[in-house]
Amino acid sequence: MSGDDVVEPTVDQLVAALPGTGEIMASVGRCFGEAWHAAQAGNNDLAAYFVRRTRSLLRKLLIVRPKYTQQVTEFDRDHMESVYQALMAGDRAAFTAAYARAVERANFYHVDTGHPYVRWRAPEQPPDPGLDLGR
Repeated sequence: MSGDDVVEPTVDQLVAALPGTGEIMASVGRCFGEAWHAAQAGNNDLAAYFVRRTRSLLRKLLIVRPKYTQQVTEFDRDHMESVYQALMAGDRAAFTAAYARAVERANFYHVDTGHPYVRWRAPEQPPDPGLDLGR
């Protein structure tokens, strides 16, 4: 094949190359865990970055799994926005409460969608031990 022979992938090939729900949700879990630890370290800017990243990943999930649109939209509006606003206000108590409610709701969704064995919690250790979470 010469450099002029460009093979365009089919739609099915592109879809097959996209990350699946498990891969996206693993990234969501890592980012949300980093947000927790950054907030606990007092680095609200970094925590907010990870909350924005979490929200972005959840929006990408809707591309590959549109059947979750209602749950993800509700979760973002009713829980992720509260977590983000608490960080922007610098209100650690509100962040902690909003984060706990978000985790509780995420666990409800996992049961509701047939994945009761997937349970979130605030991680004891940061997902990436090499990341400086301080201010």
